[in-house]
Amino acid sequence: MATYRSLVVVLALLAPTDAQAQVQAQVLAQPVASYACRADTKFGRHTLSLRQAVDAQAPAAVPANSRFTIAVRPQPGTLPGEVKGFKLKEVRDLTLRVPIPPTAAYVSARIVGGSGLNSTPTVQLEGNAVVVKVAGPIPGGASYELPALSVRLKSGRPGTVIETRLKGSSYDDPGLTLQAKIKWKFLTTTAPVACYPDPNPALTRTVVR
Repeated sequence: MATYRSLVVVLALLAPTDAQAQVQAQVLAQPVASYACRADTKFGRHTLSLRQAVDAQAPAAVPANSRFTIAVRPQPGTLPGEVKGFKLKEVRDLTLRVPIPPTAAYVSARIVGGSGLNSTPTVQLEGNAVVVKVAGPIPGGASYELPALSVRLKSGRPGTVIETRLKGSSYDDPGLTLQAKIKWKFLTTTAPVACYPDPNPALTRTVVR
């Protein structure tokens, strides 16, 4: 049997209000991950809101010293056309990082599919993370689908647990970055956006036997 989890990744402002605290409590009780994001603009720090469903799969159990595949499949999504009064014109240079589990060894990675990206996505290993890059541009308000990611791993010793998670622990250690072109009145500017998963539950869990 394979472990399977459907996640809704939300890039949203986590304002300290009672209403949002209640929403967060409900989100945490469900199989949902949230990215906390910060955009540094000429107008100060702001946030982008984006909802992205993701399905993740991996074997529930594998033999020791064997190869297996984890798969992360983003579902179709739509960029917002406006964010907190700012018009979102486009998104460029989107980079998504998925860390290699410390209890497994990297073998290879590949991506397939994707639509509405206006560029050819790439995947490569950088350090201990698989990095998917989408140059774009993806226009604000447009529908898109990120490519499906398959990562081939090699298991270690028996009794080891291999978990797949998203990368990132803070704005200074982001797992998702992008460049957002926004417009306010007659001024257009590009803002770097840095995001990290908060919370960061395991997408898949595989036991080595």
